[in-house]
Amino acid sequence: MPSTPILVVDDHPLNLKLASLLLTVEGHEVRTAIDAAAALNILESFMPRLILMDVQMPRMDGLELTRLLKANPVRSKIIIVAMTSYAMKGDEEKFRAAGCDGYLAKPINTRTFAAQVQSFLTESE
Repeated sequence: MPSTPILVVDDHPLNLKLASLLLTVEGHEVRTAIDAAAALNILESFMPRLILMDVQMPRMDGLELTRLLKANPVRSKIIIVAMTSYAMKGDEEKFRAAGCDGYLAKPINTRTFAAQVQSFLTESE
């Protein structure tokens, strides 16, 4: 299986480390960003196929960053998956309206996380 470029954006370092480890073990090329500004900086030289996007971050939240990325023709085809620990009824519609292709609940389930991410990659083929 070829390496898939993935960007993980989350303001909690432990979430970044865990997601990166689980995806790297599966053979993916993973970059991480602690906030939207760092993500935009990484995206200047890295084109991920998928972004795992924390919804609640300081300054620019994940949904605002998603709208910004989806409005850019060069980045509009990137699969963006919202990640949140606060999913409530109606939130999935809000995530999709912002441009997210789906969402994953936090905390990350280490046994199913890689397969969940892979399902988003497979669905988009």
